[in-house]
Amino acid sequence: MPIVTVQQGPRTVELKRELVKRITDAFVESLAVPAESVQVWIQEVPTDSWGVAGQLTADK
Repeated sequence: MPIVTVQQGPRTVELKRELVKRITDAFVESLAVPAESVQVWIQEVPTDSWGVAGQLTADK
């Protein structure tokens, strides 16, 4: 069973639904596995808990 982990900043439920659908479809098409076997785990990181180029993303 494929398990995909996505780490990202906060997104809306609508965007996460679309992401999960597209990732699942990609595994179904490329690996010929049933959609029911694909798990997608979304780990959201608050913008004050990660940084880029020496700055918190919350400060950008």
